[in-house]
Amino acid sequence: MSIDQSAKIHSSSVVEEGAKIGANTVVGPFCHIGPEVTLGIGVELKSHVVVSGWTDVGNDTIIFPFASIGHMPQDLKFNGEVTKLEIGERNRIREYVTMNPGTVGGGKLTKVGNDGLFMMGVHIGHDCMVGNRVILANNASLGGHCIIEDSVVIGALAGVHQFCRVGRGAMIGGLSAVVADVIPMGMVLGNRASLDGLNLVGLKRAGANKADINGLRAAFKSIFMSGTTIKESITPTLKLHAGNPLVEELIEFITSETSRSLTIPNKD
Repeated sequence: MSIDQSAKIHSSSVVEEGAKIGANTVVGPFCHIGPEVTLGIGVELKSHVVVSGWTDVGNDTIIFPFASIGHMPQDLKFNGEVTKLEIGERNRIREYVTMNPGTVGGGKLTKVGNDGLFMMGVHIGHDCMVGNRVILANNASLGGHCIIEDSVVIGALAGVHQFCRVGRGAMIGGLSAVVADVIPMGMVLGNRASLDGLNLVGLKRAGANKADINGLRAAFKSIFMSGTTIKESITPTLKLHAGNPLVEELIEFITSETSRSLTIPNKD
């Protein structure tokens, strides 16, 4: 066991032999820290938090009561293999959140980036890759093997199907059921979610160039609303908007290899 002298651990909490507790970390009452867990510098566990398995929690992350972090994945094929959960720095993990480690079939790693907000009841499934500055609202859930890129916002009670990708800066409406990949900067909503446009507010807040945003809007119409197939529209759209980083990112995402289809606008 390695516990920094500056760490504060409540007398009612259990820290198992082998755990590593960083400087200025605070472990509140009735927490349980497993033997393979590493808590970084300045981590705070409010109370009644359980951190298990081969789990690393990054500096200055705060975990709120009744969160269950690092317990075995919800996968019937899991057979006790050593797999990991890595959580980055400055995350806010609220009440009743669950985050599972990876599986052998998914690379043995679930990874969460920095500066995220995971509200009450959020679930991060096994082998997910979650980027930086991601927000999941209350009771949003990620199935296994999802890739959630930077600055994504997922609304309350939304669910993302396993193996789906959600591109950078996308916004998913509350109660949405996402069963296909979501383009970068896209906005989707609805039961069996459909693409409803671009997250223009998010782009502006991120400081995107106005000309690039206008080009992205034109490219969006060309790809999804021109009457041609997406495949047919890619080359002329890319040629017309060459040098626009937002359009290039969009098309790279669409043309990347994936096991899922693409979320598109509702044609009704």
